[in-house]
Amino acid sequence: MSARERLAARQTALLTALVAGGPTPPGFDPDRIRVQARALAAKRRDSALRALPELATTLGPRWPGEFMTWALVHPKPAEGGTRADVHAFAAHLWERDALPKALAEVFVERKPSRWARLRTRFASRAPAGHG
Repeated sequence: MSARERLAARQTALLTALVAGGPTPPGFDPDRIRVQARALAAKRRDSALRALPELATTLGPRWPGEFMTWALVHPKPAEGGTRADVHAFAAHLWERDALPKALAEVFVERKPSRWARLRTRFASRAPAGHG
């Protein structure tokens, strides 16, 4: 294994510990890793709250703890940003039969992206044979 490959493996181990609940890699202080992982999960929680305030409103006092517990072991999706993160959290709640009906309705209402709505709207206006 080359030096570059070893470095990549160590970086992957560190990222896994920070954002996916992985073990602390050798040479790192487990307490500092735990503190930083919680800080990163809290940042995700705050971003999710800004993106969809209905999360906190609907989940009530369950909101911060539920999201933090989930975020500490589930990395943020590689694509889609905060919206994808919020949808992944909602899917997690849905799978556990813990997604309140009011919140499920919010996700059904918001599911199509703006781009998908625009595409649909313009496709319906296209002349025959150009859709």
